[in-house]
Amino acid sequence: MSDLAARLSAIDEKIADAARLAGRDAGEITRIVVTKFHPASLVRDLHAIGVREVGENRQQELSAKTAELADLDDLRWHFIGQAQTNKAAAIRRSADAVHSVDRDRLADALHRAAEDDRILDVLVQINLTDDPGRGGVAPVDAAALAEHVLGLSSLRLRGVMAVAPLDEEPASAFARLYDVASAIRTLEPSADWMSAGMTGDFVEAIAAGATHLRIGSAITGPRPDRG
Repeated sequence: MSDLAARLSAIDEKIADAARLAGRDAGEITRIVVTKFHPASLVRDLHAIGVREVGENRQQELSAKTAELADLDDLRWHFIGQAQTNKAAAIRRSADAVHSVDRDRLADALHRAAEDDRILDVLVQINLTDDPGRGGVAPVDAAALAEHVLGLSSLRLRGVMAVAPLDEEPASAFARLYDVASAIRTLEPSADWMSAGMTGDFVEAIAAGATHLRIGSAITGPRPDRG
């Protein structure tokens, strides 16, 4: 636990330093700890040292961990991986926010899966590469997808998400994401989340205006061997 707390503190200090350099308030930046492949017990340990925002990439892990940790009712679960439409209902039952809405059909499936009057926070995932096989909608199509989400009453559009391409400087990629985010805010001013930045590039993401960072192994430690 002491090592975990030390890693968390070190990352939070770096976030605060990056925010200061960018002339921003670190308090407006949400740090999501990604616990992919780690056991639910690690999430419980994180909760004990103050973590409340947790991210998962896979529906099966999200569902299993939220069930096992149902007693920790102040945790906020972010689904950040690619989502299949046939998993939408399971994702919706467990997630508080879905960062990876990249097509109308997925938005529709999440909307249809509503079982009560709870509103699901969603972000439009933007593909910052030239590879159409990567997750995310092309920047030029982002506004149309955002408008579609805005028409679904059980979803609340919160902003945009992206992963920086491997072959581009993160600062440049996140500047392009910021432009897309700004265009989305003209459609819905409250859609002010910008989910960007991971362990290797969160400093650049903060400089570009990111509000939500997705940080894994720098806090959790190495992922367990999957065999």
